[in-house]
Amino acid sequence: METYLLGVDSGSTATKAVIFDTAGRALATGSRRVEQRQPHARHVERDMHDTWLAACGAIRDALAQMPDVSIAAVGVTGHGDGLYLADAAGTPLGPGILSLDSRAFGVREQWREAGVLDAALTLTGQQPYPYAAVSLLKWIQLNEPERFARIGHALFCKDWLRLCLTGVPATDPTEASSAFTEVRSQTYHDDVLALYGLEAMRGALPEIVPSAAQAGRVSALAAAQTGLAEGTPVACGLHDVTSSAVGMGNTEPGALSITAGTFSINEILSDQPRTDARWACRNGTRPGQWMNMSISPASSSNVDWATRELFRHEAQEATRRGCSLFDLIGDEVEAAFSEPSSVMFHPFLFGSPFEEPASASFFGVRSWHRRAHLARAVLEGMVFNHRWHVEALTSAFPAARAGLTGGGSSSPLLAQLFADALGVAVDIPESQEASALGAALCAGVSVGVYASLADAAARACRVQRTHTPDPQRQARLDDAYRLWTQLAQAVQPLWASLDRSASAH
Repeated sequence: METYLLGVDSGSTATKAVIFDTAGRALATGSRRVEQRQPHARHVERDMHDTWLAACGAIRDALAQMPDVSIAAVGVTGHGDGLYLADAAGTPLGPGILSLDSRAFGVREQWREAGVLDAALTLTGQQPYPYAAVSLLKWIQLNEPERFARIGHALFCKDWLRLCLTGVPATDPTEASSAFTEVRSQTYHDDVLALYGLEAMRGALPEIVPSAAQAGRVSALAAAQTGLAEGTPVACGLHDVTSSAVGMGNTEPGALSITAGTFSINEILSDQPRTDARWACRNGTRPGQWMNMSISPASSSNVDWATRELFRHEAQEATRRGCSLFDLIGDEVEAAFSEPSSVMFHPFLFGSPFEEPASASFFGVRSWHRRAHLARAVLEGMVFNHRWHVEALTSAFPAARAGLTGGGSSSPLLAQLFADALGVAVDIPESQEASALGAALCAGVSVGVYASLADAAARACRVQRTHTPDPQRQARLDDAYRLWTQLAQAVQPLWASLDRSASAH
């Protein structure tokens, strides 16, 4: 009898449920959108109950396509960082907070001035972002003390969904290390909470369960809501970017894992912890392994904005036809790559790798440039931002190749641009749902289908195609990247003034 595994992936805008066979082939997919809310400046939230209902709907939709199959196990992954709070009974305490939230920016600045960020880098392997769970907990402690006092469970997105599935609160090492663990011991440490003044949270931190171990079974209530069989094993799961790395087959050191999504995600595994302010050193997929990730909210979301504004009619037509926008504009944009162009773009619409409040900018625009030249600049700027992160990582961790997933990875044009700009071979995975596959592989390991995640990756992850750098294009992009970096350094002193000007109106 064939074995089937279910991977549930709750991103920042949509939740997917994908049924895989043990060879990693996606057989059925359900998807539901989850509304984001921005009730105040810097607040990005979503209703926790709606988040669970979206997962239920996605699971039902996937199961409806294969009504006669039995799911051997479920794995869950979700957007990292952010915060999902529940009281001791598991009832939500307000909305879930997404990783696009920046309400705790002021908290982080106070920590910088007090030396907390430097101490955190040494103790935890990272300097907490404004959207990190500890930053958000501190903000709630200072601004919503009644809510803070009621916290019974401090969870991440996937852990909230698994709590709804099983009734069992837990987290895994990859998520725990995004906020609460000591970098070398890879587990909770009282000194970490003391550093942030969050000692009161110790009892609210869930048990850490290995990513590929069982962390409960589907409850009767969840079975009725999802269509899964009561008692189906549920694996603990992973932070979504680590899950994507697993779904691309990267479970050991030596290869970069790049996700071009809302965030520019660039990561590489190591067998020793090595800390640097340019990346976060978090837990890997097994004890004694670390995931080094250099990230910023500056990737394909910029492309979404640019194509929407520059190609509005085509975007509407693509929606009407049910096709990709690049199906309609690809030839026009590709033609711009064959022409000389001085246009450059800093993709900092939603954030940047830099400490200052950066903003996006076009440079070098002249009257003869067309919209396709602007679109080309946005694509190159996005890839250059990834290169900034990759150069930081490869200064410490050698990598001969990279796996690429996320928005645009299905486009040969963009994948080749990554290869040329980074100067390494870029592998495109066969699975278009790498994060959901990583979760499903955790599920498979948890019930003995695979011996380990490395075994699972070897059996279920395949490369669809590989893009190798073109020497001529690589040389041109090297020159362009140097200028792009110089421009960023030149305008860096002005970003704060621009930010104050915008805030004053």
